[in-house]
Amino acid sequence: MTDGPDRQAARAARGDTLGQRLALGFLGVALAAIALLAGLTVVFAATDVSSLVSRQRADLTGAIAAAAGAAWDRSHSWAGADLSPALELASRTGADAQIRDLAGSVVGSSPNYARQAGMPQFGAAVMVRGNRVGEAMVRFGGSGLGTADHALRVALVRAVAAAAGLAALLALVAGLWVARRLTSPVAHIIGVTRAMGSGQRSARVGQVRGPDELRELATAFDQMADMLDRNEKLRRDLVADVAHELRTPVAVLQAGYEALLDGIAQPTPDQLVSLRDEVLRLAGMVSDLQTLAAADAASLHLTRQRCDLAEISAAAADSLTGRFAAAGITLDRELAEAEILADPRWLHQVVTNLLTNALKFSPAGANVSIRTQVAGDDAVLQVTDTGVGIPAADLPHIFDRFWRGRQSVQTSGSGIGLAIAAELARAHGGNLAAVSEVGVGTQMTLTVPLAGH
Repeated sequence: MTDGPDRQAARAARGDTLGQRLALGFLGVALAAIALLAGLTVVFAATDVSSLVSRQRADLTGAIAAAAGAAWDRSHSWAGADLSPALELASRTGADAQIRDLAGSVVGSSPNYARQAGMPQFGAAVMVRGNRVGEAMVRFGGSGLGTADHALRVALVRAVAAAAGLAALLALVAGLWVARRLTSPVAHIIGVTRAMGSGQRSARVGQVRGPDELRELATAFDQMADMLDRNEKLRRDLVADVAHELRTPVAVLQAGYEALLDGIAQPTPDQLVSLRDEVLRLAGMVSDLQTLAAADAASLHLTRQRCDLAEISAAAADSLTGRFAAAGITLDRELAEAEILADPRWLHQVVTNLLTNALKFSPAGANVSIRTQVAGDDAVLQVTDTGVGIPAADLPHIFDRFWRGRQSVQTSGSGIGLAIAAELARAHGGNLAAVSEVGVGTQMTLTVPLAGH
């Protein structure tokens, strides 16, 4: 089933909306930062410009006062002093000046001085040989330094506005690029997810271009998809294996009971024993499935207590002594004390599964040894056999559920014994590993943390 044009368009629209939102978000943050920076720049720059203009106006006022003092010095009084150089200096800078004597009387003034009332005004004492002889007052109008001040402020604001506009444009472009870089792989992953949901099990994300987190997400998704495929294959194999295992006992039971019902065979003890064995075989398979389900939830139901791994191993070995003797296989023990914090019932199940597996794949006359020891912070259990061994190609899969290798084709079982053991080992915070060589044998190693570690 494929998506129709309407769903594809809606999906594309959602992707565009996400990209637009991200771009607008980046642009909003950038504009806020630009506005703050531009405002601070204008304020501080205007303050610096005002300070510079004030210093220049103070220096000009001082120069006019000095020129007036030079005029007073030449005539030794204001009566004959020529103040035109001082007034002309003020006029050239767009200012108007007024010279006053010590009594405050005006002795010289620019024509427009009185009309410039309310304009910025600066004053400076007129000094001659260290003596004050009068005062110079200067008013600055809308020309000269005033015009330069205003023009500089306007130019500054325009420059900041142009820079802010360029920065906003760059922020928009960068936001669109980043949004596209983020949303493109996300949209691709969403599309692959929908494809898998519609039944396309082979759909994979593959390599994506984007941040490390998105690449890791794509890798994790593909690993999950591979695991789902693997589990699906295991499920199909389980159905086939269970059907294969059930076919023989069911057929034997059906044929035996039909023969008894039709009077073809008599209910002799041998006939009944054969039927009972097939029933027990079916019950064993059901029991294995129940044990696996229980092992899945073992971590939630463990009743941990201090116990000795050697004692648990000895009890498991004792329960199988008769079967080893009947098969003509020697079981050696080397059990050193190793105190652990575990659930004895479930750990007994692990040891039993390992010993049973060794028994199943060891011929008569073979040797199986069970050993416990302490290694660092761990308790270690090793079950070693001299059986048929496991091919290198099969070794990575022996702990998979319902997986049966080429060596187990001729043996009965559901293929979940080692899977149960591995699951229970993990539930106890431990690990189960295997080393094997065809024709030499197999060694299973269970590692469980010591009590207090």
